[in-house]
Amino acid sequence: MSSTASGKNGTWRNWGGNVVVRPAREVAPASVEELAEAIRRAAEDGLKVKAAGSGHSFTSVAATDGVLIRPHLLTGIRRIDRAAMTVTVEAGTPLKRLNLALAREGLSLTNMGDIMEQTVAGATSTGTHGTGRESASIAAQITALELVTADGSVLTCSGEENPEVFAAARIGLGGLGVVTAITFAVEPLFLLRAREEPMPFDRVLADFDELWAENEHFEFYWFPHTGSTNTKRNNRSAGPERPVGRVAGWVEDELLSNGVFQVAQWVGRAVPATVPAIARVSSRALSARTYTDIPHKVFTSPRRVRFVEMEYAVPREAVAGVLRELRTAVERSGLRVSFPVEVRTAPADDIALSTASGRDSAYVAVHMVKGTPYQRYFTTAERIFTAHEGRPHWGKVHTRDAEYFSGVYPRFAEFTALRDRLDPGRLFQNDYLRRVLGS
Repeated sequence: MSSTASGKNGTWRNWGGNVVVRPAREVAPASVEELAEAIRRAAEDGLKVKAAGSGHSFTSVAATDGVLIRPHLLTGIRRIDRAAMTVTVEAGTPLKRLNLALAREGLSLTNMGDIMEQTVAGATSTGTHGTGRESASIAAQITALELVTADGSVLTCSGEENPEVFAAARIGLGGLGVVTAITFAVEPLFLLRAREEPMPFDRVLADFDELWAENEHFEFYWFPHTGSTNTKRNNRSAGPERPVGRVAGWVEDELLSNGVFQVAQWVGRAVPATVPAIARVSSRALSARTYTDIPHKVFTSPRRVRFVEMEYAVPREAVAGVLRELRTAVERSGLRVSFPVEVRTAPADDIALSTASGRDSAYVAVHMVKGTPYQRYFTTAERIFTAHEGRPHWGKVHTRDAEYFSGVYPRFAEFTALRDRLDPGRLFQNDYLRRVLGS
């Protein structure tokens, strides 16, 4: 898997392959000054501006036919402040490089998502998250950020400096300006003990509150057409370090989760009738295992099977009902779903457009392998999610608009008012932002 979305003959496409654009020009600034100059020039030429990271969003949040900013030269750690326990990184730094660099320094983020191919700015601007009882999304771990706004000025914001911008810009969708650097809170490197085991679907739902309360990080995957799930509990450990063995790791993470899974997806796509049987085999293939390792090796895993995804945050107390409705809908519809449904949680946070803004949340993610018709399944799922005031992940497929968001985000108007102030001429506008934020 290329970690970056690629372009040929002037086109740019995202990782999922479902967004393709042809920008008027691409710019790869090597400094904040060069970026500010590129923004001023675009404004003079009457061109819109968008920054694109690794293209891991399934929405067209980064798409533009104007000036596309590629941040791959704005990478690396600016400084580590051990007294404050923070690290400041350039916006284009891939999460993978950040995690490896922090580990070498004996440091770690508190929580992270399940892949690390994205850039830090791309991941945080769209609200990327993992799962956690007390620890929230990657954006919630930001303590300060630097932003180049529409007039080319550089704005530093934190809880103390420009706090109203900070409240919104941590998850800014690229609508407030271009993020150039991010300061994260970090902590001394720690160990996590991961316990992965199959569990019946009905039992997970019945015991969900306890499983959530008893574990720092709980998540599970349900295989549609089966009564089976695979659960994962991550909790801090005093050690010793007991990583997954090289051979076992290759068999489980590469062969089963990527290789065999890819073949199963191809078969399911060619002969949909085989999907329920494949799902039953898949749900049994991954056996129970326990291992102890540093955080990024426990939280993240490679994803080489290309897919398209929709994910919604619902109030945490609604998740069991949502999943039962989803199971019933899949059974009744005759849909053939070969990809597991992923379920995670996050505590309430204070970021204006965070999917967990002001409420404890559970995330339900539905996937389809790239190239299969996903619309009917996603429409069915979205109907259930929105009936529970669901909030879609900003970087994943959804059909919601500004009118809907103004009803499910209490601070939506606060965000749009700030956008009016920072980008009155809509330099950072694109079709996606016009739909989700209004024009």
